[in-house]
Order: sequence, then C-alpha cells, then structure tokens
Amino acid sequence: MPSRTPSAPIGVGIIGLSASRGWAARAHLPALAAVPGFELRALSASTPESARAAGEKYGIPLAFGSAGELVRRDEVDLVVVNVKVPHHRELALTALEAGKMVLSEWPLGNGLAEAEELAAVAEAKGLRTFVGLQARSAPQIRYVRDLIADGYVGEVLSTSVIASGRGWGAEFEPGGAYLLDRTNGASLLTIPFGHTIDAVTMVLGEFTDLDATLATRRPKVRNQVTGEQARMDVPDQIAVNGVLEGGAVASVHFRGGLSRATNFHWEINGTDGDLLVTGDSGHLQFGQATVYGARGEETALAELPVPAAYSTLPALAGRSTEMAYTVAHAYEQIRADLADGTHHVPDFAHAVRRHRLLDRIERAAGF
Repeated sequence: MPSRTPSAPIGVGIIGLSASRGWAARAHLPALAAVPGFELRALSASTPESARAAGEKYGIPLAFGSAGELVRRDEVDLVVVNVKVPHHRELALTALEAGKMVLSEWPLGNGLAEAEELAAVAEAKGLRTFVGLQARSAPQIRYVRDLIADGYVGEVLSTSVIASGRGWGAEFEPGGAYLLDRTNGASLLTIPFGHTIDAVTMVLGEFTDLDATLATRRPKVRNQVTGEQARMDVPDQIAVNGVLEGGAVASVHFRGGLSRATNFHWEINGTDGDLLVTGDSGHLQFGQATVYGARGEETALAELPVPAAYSTLPALAGRSTEMAYTVAHAYEQIRADLADGTHHVPDFAHAVRRHRLLDRIERAAGF
C-alpha cells in the first residue's frame, strides 16, 4: 500500500456500488461526502458494463468489472465490501491478500468459521480492519452509553428490548428471497438483531449467561409484487434471556415484520432511574432513535436531546433520519482511529466475538 501522510485523504474503493440501487449508494456515498478526509476513488461491480454505468453516474474515475482490479490500484487505501453476505469472505480475502485495509459490511462472514478465518488473515498480515456495526457509532447510542457510565440510572438492574425486523414478515421484497434461506447467513438474527445486540452489549456489557428460543412461525411467505409463495427457514421469532456483566437481567425479543403496536422499545432500569430508547424498527444501525429518561424524584419520562458534541459533522445537521447518518459517524471514527492509532470502530476480531454470540444463541435454542 502506498505511504500516506496523516493529512492526506484516505482513498476509498467500494466493491458493490451499483448505478441502480443498493446500500452503498443510499448510505456509503452520502456518508463519505459528509466526512472530511476521504476520497471515493474507485468502484467495482458485477460486470464491466454495470461498473461503467455507476462510474459515470457518480463521477468516480476508476470503475472495474472485478474486485481484483480494484484492490490492485495504488490509489485505493481502504476497500469497502458492500455485497451480499455469501460473497463477503471471498472479496474481503482478495483485499487482504492485496495488503489493503478493509471495511466489511455486517455480518462479516456467512457464519462463525468464515469470520474467524478473515480475522486470522488480517491479524497475520497486520492490517487494519473495520466492520459495519455502525449502531454503536450513532450519537444516540454513545450518549446512552455515557449516561449509564456516569450513573444516570444508578446500578443497572435489568434491560428489556422488544423490536420488529421490518423484513421477515408475511411478505418479502423482490430481490429479497436470499434473506429467507438460512444457508446465506443474512437473517433476522444476523442483521437487525446482530446490529442491535452489539449496541446493547456496548452500553451494558456482554452476556455471561443466556437461554434462547428461535422459531420460524411463517414457513411460507409471499413476494409482495408477484404474490408467489416462497419457503422461509430462518427464524422470524427470537427470544433471548440472560444475565449481563454486572448482574443485570436482560430480555430481548425480535419478531419478523412490523407490529401495529411497538416496533422498537429498549428500556434500561436501574436503582436510581430509567432510560428508554424508541424507534420505528429493530434496525438500530439506521440510527433513527429517540432517547428518554427520568431519575430521582421525577415521575415521568422526558426526552433527552443528544448533546451537539456527539455529532460533529456539520453536513449531517438535521439529517438524523437518513440512512447515511450512522454510517457517516462510523467513517468519522475510522478517520480518527487511523490518525490517532485508536480502535473505536469494531474490527474483524470484534466481529468474531459478535458472531460467537449469535452462534451461542443458535446452539442454546437448538436451531
């Protein structure tokens, strides 16, 4: 990798940026535009034609029909893997073998073994890595973490989460059939539950003991456009109960689809106060959440606005409902980590720990 002075921009290459749609276009492009210190210099897509179309649409000078071409370019310092989960391993390995830093979307691999392999390769090569567990970068979640650390609720006694996955309900979107197949590693458990439980454990500590129930209550779901039925073998009901570090009792229930009642409700109850985080779905990684609290003699919850110091990106002012919001804050932390030698953004080793928790939940549920 070419040398880069601390003040020089970080050259980014995105694998999986499409001209038509996708998470990279909706989240990574505006996030990178909002964070100083990055330059989007290259992209790769599934074919040379689609790469050319994306390059022309977004004004990106280097557009390739294969990831191998992208990772060999000296202009690229950081490779972003933004494709479906079954392809994460192959493409992340390609970038690591080329000596590049890698940011992979979550989940890191299709199962624990792939994540362990990728983390081992990155460690052996001494490369910086990052994983897209961006819920923990959201200003609201960092604020809640600090409120807990500062004793807002006193000793944490318990926490309860009830959430809807939006997907994995009665219908699925066109192009979303792969989310219904357990062998693809992209499910209610790995995606919204995985993102959210990572934030919960960042705030309150890891599980020291747990029990779990996983169930597929809708084994047949329908394409929302064609009406055709498809088989679903991933869980659409997840119930995890256990004890966290420090002794707090935790109860977490995720269900597929959306509810007419509650779609995201996270309570933290302590000896001196209570906190509540609400949102429109269990996808806490989108950062669309509001914080409430009460303590001491206060008898009713009140909104706790997040202090301005938690969001230092002027380009995102007033845009906390956009998909790019938390991704941009993750990029800001990546920039700081690389400049200061810190490790605030989760890396591949952290991703392995989170994969191990999901594996532990599956084994506890006998699923």
